This record gives sequence, C-alpha cells and structure tokens, in this order.
Amino acid sequence: MACDYLIIVTPLLTPADWPRLARLICTKFWWDTVDMLIKPVGALVARYPALRSAILAWSLADNFWLRRAAIEHQLLRKQATDEGLLAQIIENNLAVYEFFVQKAIGWALRDYAKTKPAWVIDFLRAHQAEMSALAIREASKHLADWCQASNELEN
Repeated sequence: MACDYLIIVTPLLTPADWPRLARLICTKFWWDTVDMLIKPVGALVARYPALRSAILAWSLADNFWLRRAAIEHQLLRKQATDEGLLAQIIENNLAVYEFFVQKAIGWALRDYAKTKPAWVIDFLRAHQAEMSALAIREASKHLADWCQASNELEN
C-alpha cells in the first residue's frame, strides 16, 4: 500500500525525499517492492538532474537492492532515457554476480531495446565478454532476429 501511495504522490516528491526512498529500499527489500519504488526514484532523477550523482552512488552501493533500483530507474522512459547514465550504471554492475542485479541489467536493456535496438545491440557487442549469460539472455529477448542472424551473443 505504501508503494502504491508513493506512486500516486510522486509529483509531490522532492530531493528531500531521496533518503527516505533509499531507506525503504534497504529495509523493505524484495524485488517486487524495489521494482515499484523505481517509479518515484526514476521520476525524481528525471525532474531533478542534480540527483544524477545520487543514482550513480546507488549503482556502486554495498546494498545490491540500491544497485538494482539504480539500474532499473529509467524503465519505460523510452526516448527520454539518458543513454550515458544507463550505460554507466550498467557498466558499474557488470562484475556484480548477484542474480537480482544481473536480472535488472537484462531487464533494463531489454526495455530500452524496444525503443533503440541498435543502441542495445552495440552495448551488448561492446560488453559481451564482461556480461553474465543471464543479463545477455534477458537483454536479447526482443532482439531475436538479430540474435539468430549472429551467434555473437550465445554462450
């Protein structure tokens, strides 16, 4: 209920609410809760560019749920996705072999592939050697035609 409420009041949130969102992610963690909290987190980062450094800090946090939130915070942003930020956050997490982090990497790339498949393909090609099979598999789900034509992403 609290997550649903936060989504409703997202337009009222300010950077002052950032520490409370972090506390919720760290204390009420599980994928379903974290995945709901990315909506207000993402909206705040989009509305307040100064929070870009805060989301980058989350992408390097000891808490992997904060890392997951950082990776996923731009889901459904489509053309408004900050590609540089997305790439940097994912690159910060390529060597983190936590299931929920790797799944988030794949999910974030798969979501963005619906908008800019060429960008995702280029990212996958550039980072294939560093990526887990799970992240590649998840990222390439909507890139089936490309994957069939090129076995580059098969492990």
